[in-house]
Amino acid sequence: MRLTVDEALARGGAGRFQWRLLGIFGLVWAADAMQVIAVGFAAPSVAATFGVERVTAFQIGTVFFLGMFLGAFVFGRVADRIGRRNILVLTVGMDAIFGLASVFAQDFTLLLVLRFLTGVAVGGTLPVDYAMMAEFLPPRNRGRWLVWLEGFWAIGTIIVALTAWIATAQGAAAPWRWIFAVAAVPAVIGIFLRLWLPESPMFLIRKGDQLGARAVVDRVLVANGVQALPSDAELVPAQVPTGSESSIFSDLLRARTIGVLAVWFLVSLSYYGVFVWVPGQLATEGFGFVRGYGFLVILALAQVPGYALAAWGVEAVGRRATLLAFLLLSAAGCALFAVATGTAMVATALILMSFALLGTWGALYAFTPELYPTHLRGTGMGTASAVARLGGILAPSLLAVVFAKGFGVAIGAFAGLLLLGALALLLIRSETRDQAIA
Repeated sequence: MRLTVDEALARGGAGRFQWRLLGIFGLVWAADAMQVIAVGFAAPSVAATFGVERVTAFQIGTVFFLGMFLGAFVFGRVADRIGRRNILVLTVGMDAIFGLASVFAQDFTLLLVLRFLTGVAVGGTLPVDYAMMAEFLPPRNRGRWLVWLEGFWAIGTIIVALTAWIATAQGAAAPWRWIFAVAAVPAVIGIFLRLWLPESPMFLIRKGDQLGARAVVDRVLVANGVQALPSDAELVPAQVPTGSESSIFSDLLRARTIGVLAVWFLVSLSYYGVFVWVPGQLATEGFGFVRGYGFLVILALAQVPGYALAAWGVEAVGRRATLLAFLLLSAAGCALFAVATGTAMVATALILMSFALLGTWGALYAFTPELYPTHLRGTGMGTASAVARLGGILAPSLLAVVFAKGFGVAIGAFAGLLLLGALALLLIRSETRDQAIA
């Protein structure tokens, strides 16, 4: 009896093993979210600690995103060659070490170096997490579970907002140290938890390790309360679709790669523009009651139902349709903000943006790894993640231009970018719901 890994995993469904996996990946995913979102919350106090201008302090974000760009581009490709598990253990170790070291930096230049190295680690973790999680999930559960993993981003965002709020309320001399310390703790715990992870059976079977792949699949099935594979079962690699053998830009994959990279870039530019660089604006100036850390916590909480709706949508109506709907809803939220005439409408628009943009990310992260075969999945996710970090790097430059014309104009520009993202999605003609991955 010959079975693909997807067919073998489908025997056990999504059970105890996948729940453990979700907890382990989710913990570090929340930590990575905290490291990313910390930029906007930490910059004002970094400026005060080191006596630099706030614009200069935002360099901690620029170098962090440069590190993420490098980490995503390199580690995604390396994971396709030497395995997912080794890269995950390495990157989470780097995340913990350099993240903790950032807390104790006594010099602004040293802090920039440490934030760059933390960014390299986080950039390497994000795409490989998703590639590996996708490869342990049966087709009928994959989309929903991948959105749930992305949902830990909201948990990390809430924790950072609360940490910044508490540190400020307590009159901490350097709230940024609190923020970076809290962000590093889950990664420290994650080092030990990730040692429990086996290698991806899809990666092993692609490398010709039949015994290793079978041992991992049997471990998953037994953990889920199902009998191990029968003795006559043979695991085989799923057939790679013709035209996708060599590169993410090969004949079959070229259009979807261009489309998905464009979506990642445009969504990233908008998201980082709104939720990484803007918190400092809302915390210090704001709009009436739409001001301070309390409202930033509300914005973070608004992300949770966005993920929940995306988790339902990717299975009920499909990945592509759900992603398109959230892109349009995100653009509508930005457009509403641009024309808002009162504080209540501003608050509504910001909450809608938070809800919809994070639902967009959930659908995008569920969709992307399924667009590529196993031997290119890390490369595809790594390239998409690198392009997203490029959006994070360029966001400050775009903001500098458009904020000069007004806060509303800046957010309105993001509405246009999100509409472009919806158009780019039309290049992707595939729907991956309930489909096996090669």
